Amino acid sequence: MCVDSGRPDGSKIDVPVLIVGAGPTGLVLALWLTRLGVKVRIVDKTAEPGTTSRALAVQARTLEYYGQLGIARAVVERGVKIAGVNLWVKGAQAARVPLEKIGKGFTPFPFAIVFPQDAHERLLIERLEALGVNVERRTELVRFDQQSDSVRAVLKRPDGSEEFCRAAYLAGCDGASSTVRESLAIGFPGGTYAGLFYVADIEASGPVTNFELHADLDEADLLLVFPMKGKGCVRLVGNVQAERGRGGRELTFDDVSPRAIEHLKLTITQVNWFSTYKVHHRVAHCFRQGRAFLLGDAAHIHSPAGGQGMNTGIGDAVNLAWKLAAVLRGGAVLKGAAMLPGGAGDRLLDSYDLERIGFARRLVATTDRVFTLGTAPGRIARFVRTRLVPLLMPPLFRLPGTRRFLFRTVSQTGVQYRDSPLSEGAAGAVRGGDRLPWVETDSHDDNFAPLAALAWQVHVYGQPRRGVAEACAKLGLAIHAFGWTEPMKRAGLVRDALYLVRPDGYVALADRDGDPERLSGYFRSRGLAAT
Repeated sequence: MCVDSGRPDGSKIDVPVLIVGAGPTGLVLALWLTRLGVKVRIVDKTAEPGTTSRALAVQARTLEYYGQLGIARAVVERGVKIAGVNLWVKGAQAARVPLEKIGKGFTPFPFAIVFPQDAHERLLIERLEALGVNVERRTELVRFDQQSDSVRAVLKRPDGSEEFCRAAYLAGCDGASSTVRESLAIGFPGGTYAGLFYVADIEASGPVTNFELHADLDEADLLLVFPMKGKGCVRLVGNVQAERGRGGRELTFDDVSPRAIEHLKLTITQVNWFSTYKVHHRVAHCFRQGRAFLLGDAAHIHSPAGGQGMNTGIGDAVNLAWKLAAVLRGGAVLKGAAMLPGGAGDRLLDSYDLERIGFARRLVATTDRVFTLGTAPGRIARFVRTRLVPLLMPPLFRLPGTRRFLFRTVSQTGVQYRDSPLSEGAAGAVRGGDRLPWVETDSHDDNFAPLAALAWQVHVYGQPRRGVAEACAKLGLAIHAFGWTEPMKRAGLVRDALYLVRPDGYVALADRDGDPERLSGYFRSRGLAAT
């Protein structure tokens, strides 16, 4: 909690990190930092957590991050696994793509899961409160300015009074209309899709209430049916025809075209809630300016194609959290180099922007193409949707290479940072900047278990070379040696090679020779320390 000094300039740092926005992105950032021993303050202008949501999918990479925090099991238990995707054309099921264990052998979470954002937020808030951190509701960021050693923020309290708060860093997780982004005057180029879209939480009966995902591809009436917990509970996502959205009146579920609903043979018994929204595609010009950062929808927004939005924001939070903690705790940055201009700490924080903005731009471009195909009117687009997609998807998914590529793309397990200044070397198919390949070990565990430490560590699959253990001890690094198995080779790992793993589970250094001097040189050349 910040102490109100009563002076605009304050006299001390009130909190290391001030987080503005308590959606999944801000909550995960707060959780990760708190686990790393960094005090945070998280504020949100809303009176309570959301009770409706458009974000539904939780991807495998997010579950891997949650495994590090110890909450993956709770998400899986509260969510719904998707066994298959069903494509409908002209009122008939045209194809089914099985998703059971689509990522088997590649991740501990080889499936797709639906866990809506409102329930998701409640779980994250529960875990954060258990660590002694509470979201401050009806508390709004009014303005802020940056100084050489802090950010000076003005917050409006629930009673309307203003409070000055000095933080070492400011994290803008405050959505598409971000006050943080606007205050920094960071551009947010992109566009808005024509038309209005809706999400509805309903209770219904019919063949599409079978706990699988269903999509109507006919005409330009987009309709997706997502399964929810409870018999007959589903969430509909679709578009409202343009003529229905004219006139300025508030739309209701009655304005939804019945055509797609009839095609899916859906009998609706109750509409619990209904909301409409516009779909945008934008990426901020940069994700960092001085001591202020943009994450989640404040940094990038895109179509709902592939269920990527919420997961991308969570990835932002994890990427930034360990870097902020490293600088703030003085660990992982050599003494005296924390925030000198161009120093090690500054460069470490710069890598957040470098690593995440490239992925955001590629993601927006990809989801834009998919979403445009799924919603565009016209004969050609309709032919692709109704004929080619149902014809080609099932056989393509039977090809291991295609299945693996699509899973890596949608699950975000394929996100890599090979061009980052924190990435170095190659050993087998694994290069610096890649996500650490997941493998089961000969002890009936897996190599992701040590990642719960949220710390730099060295992995060796086989036997460490001479001097590696001593180098790790000197650097303060934990070393994990796993008995060699054939699946490790199939995962692209090299026997006896050295893999330096970052706190977020990405490989920083891959060295097939297992050279302890190269390990030491990695930290020395970047002005970093492991502890």
